[in-house]
Amino acid sequence: MSEAALPPADSAVCARVRLHPGSLERVRAWARYIAEHREDALRTLAAEGVTIESVFLDSGSEGDFLVYYMRAASHEKARQVATQSTEAIDRYHQAFKRETWAEVKRLEALVDLRR
Repeated sequence: MSEAALPPADSAVCARVRLHPGSLERVRAWARYIAEHREDALRTLAAEGVTIESVFLDSGSEGDFLVYYMRAASHEKARQVATQSTEAIDRYHQAFKRETWAEVKRLEALVDLRR
């Protein structure tokens, strides 16, 4: 996401990530790894200022996609911290993205209700 396209502070973003064909096994291994290292993942999200990160799998005739939902105090800070991180879990996630992500499309937010 370019800096010009960054959302306002404390807002939600959602993206649809097209996966490379045949990468579902790697995707499921990544999900297991994140679950097994939950505390590390939560610690890095806290450092990034991310309050919510959810990932869903969408498989259909068009292929396999991940749908990412994230809420952060500052999306710019989250991006910078994640990019510069030397944490093992962040290195693992960056490798996962390089190996499996084919295309990322930011989704248009229509409704974002919070209490």
